[in-house]
Amino acid sequence: MYSIMAGTTAIRTERVERSKLDQLDVNNLPFGKYFTDHMLEVDFADGKWGEPVIRPYQPIAFDPSLAALHYGQAIFEGIKAYKLHNGEVVIFRPDMNFKRFNLSAARLAMPEIPEFIFMEGLRQLINLDKDWIPSRPEHSLYIRPFMFATDELLGVKPSDTYKYMVILSPAGPFFSAPLKIYIEDQYVRAVKGGVGYAKAAGNYGAAMLATAEAKKKGYDQVLWTDANEHNLVQEIGVMNVFFIVKDKVYTPDLAQGTILAGVTRDSAITVLNEMGLEVVERSLSLDEIREASARGELQEAFGTGTAATISYIKQLDGKDFSIHFEPEKWVHAPALKCRLDAIRDGSQADTHGWLFKI
Repeated sequence: MYSIMAGTTAIRTERVERSKLDQLDVNNLPFGKYFTDHMLEVDFADGKWGEPVIRPYQPIAFDPSLAALHYGQAIFEGIKAYKLHNGEVVIFRPDMNFKRFNLSAARLAMPEIPEFIFMEGLRQLINLDKDWIPSRPEHSLYIRPFMFATDELLGVKPSDTYKYMVILSPAGPFFSAPLKIYIEDQYVRAVKGGVGYAKAAGNYGAAMLATAEAKKKGYDQVLWTDANEHNLVQEIGVMNVFFIVKDKVYTPDLAQGTILAGVTRDSAITVLNEMGLEVVERSLSLDEIREASARGELQEAFGTGTAATISYIKQLDGKDFSIHFEPEKWVHAPALKCRLDAIRDGSQADTHGWLFKI
């Protein structure tokens, strides 16, 4: 467990007159629908970041010519804060999100956010709204840092001004049941040299048609494949993906720059290794998966993500094949989920220093 050194500068804070927490129904928490009392905001202009401010959650006004609306310079992150058994509040691995946020910023020709604004901003904002974290299993406080271009100008160039914000949302489970996944073979999420590795807003906008079409067919998400042959596995809409074959774990590698370097993905690989399982990161084809299934060697398939955590796959369908799983009989993915949950709620020691103490 780690934290920013004591004595850091307090961020200017404007508190709400009355909290709306008493209006929250913790028994009904659709993902991303309800937001806490406060948000963080800071602007970039004249080549530097201004003073961050924590203020009451509220709408923001912008000009119709706002650059982000026309040219897509917008990035974000997804992070979670948890309440431990002893009542302490922690954020799970925000240092990795900080690095990835700036990697995304660099790819979209946006300014990097300073560590103080990102890390200390999270700490002070969440400390102010920590009572919004539900004290129940599978629940957390979802954290959404984001940045977008704010030039008021129609011109195809990187913006000179930007706004960085953080909003918080109490959240329950993202997926409540094992998933049916459709293998996408028409649309493409990312190509080598593109922005697939960045958490760019446009990546998600471009994915919506394929996802909507899959949902009409009765599926929960799509599994993206490569642009050339639609045979190499990339990632699921909101998750990285893992397959277990003969007690060995396979997941697509990051070398091509077409998938997101997930924080939960990285954590899962570490824990799986600690469980004694070999994890292989390499190009992975649908042909291999189909052949392993035909041989009876494909045991488990699951996704990992901040919002989704560990999500089991019960059905994987392509154009001319269907693979069915029985998650209730699995061993490895449930054990992985239990171990990660135990670290996040404090019932297992954080030996990796993943928990950022509030």
